[in-house]
Amino acid sequence: MTLRQQGIDIQQNIPLSRFTFTKTGGPAEFLAFPKNLPELELLVKSVRQENMQLTVIGNASNLIIKDGGIDGLVIILTKMNQIIANESDCTISAQAGATIINTSNAARDAGLTGLEFAAGIPGSVGGAVFMNAGAYDGETENVIKSVKVLTRDGVFKTYTHDEMQFGYRHSIVQDTGDIVVSATFGLKAGEKKAIADRMKYLNDLRRAKQPLEYPSCGSVFKRPKGHFVGPMIIEAGLQGTRIGGAEDSKKHAGFIINVGGATATDYLNLIHLIQKVIKEKFDVDLQTEVRIIGKEKRIDD
Repeated sequence: MTLRQQGIDIQQNIPLSRFTFTKTGGPAEFLAFPKNLPELELLVKSVRQENMQLTVIGNASNLIIKDGGIDGLVIILTKMNQIIANESDCTISAQAGATIINTSNAARDAGLTGLEFAAGIPGSVGGAVFMNAGAYDGETENVIKSVKVLTRDGVFKTYTHDEMQFGYRHSIVQDTGDIVVSATFGLKAGEKKAIADRMKYLNDLRRAKQPLEYPSCGSVFKRPKGHFVGPMIIEAGLQGTRIGGAEDSKKHAGFIINVGGATATDYLNLIHLIQKVIKEKFDVDLQTEVRIIGKEKRIDD
């Protein structure tokens, strides 16, 4: 890529399993970690000029990258992670690569309440906005004030809360392809100890109920209306089912964990099996919450 001549580090043929929470995934043809907005803008414009495929990733926590990897340029935003708390107007502004956990911690330290639900969500701010991440009766949309994006044409723009068109695990940037570069959260003044106590309580719940000791992609399936995924999987006799190194967790049936040596194909095969059995037994179509990207691995690879 010509960008190497402009001082931006572009790596080639790097296994993305190094960065995903599942510890699976094929290689990126090209890989970059922009450190600031000018570098990101330069990367996006260069990709457009060279007519390359562009894929943008945050903390890769709710993501499965197929074993064939990703062609073109993969941008991982984790170095763009600045967080600024403004206590006077009760806002937190965070770059897309900041973790939502660190953003929640910054809100706590500033005595701002509203982000406690995110205290244990392992994703990035960009990912949380992209998929309207939520937990424990809280959702990202409830606290978003505005979102700054970079379009695929290399133009910066800002969405208001309403313009983001949030829905269940959905936002407008899933449709537009815009790249979230930062978000401003509108919070309320609170008492630091009460905020910290609530965060600790939710994190204790998470540790007790979720298989955090294993690599995973978090909650795999969206909740179908009128049903709960975990109990359906248990009733169908699928909890603990293993394909290769991927196992439906015995601790939380809504999670698929890497118990050792799993491939993305193992994950996908287990997902498809669960979807097939749940459809047959309950006539429910399970949709994945986890984002699945990349290409299949060819036999001759």
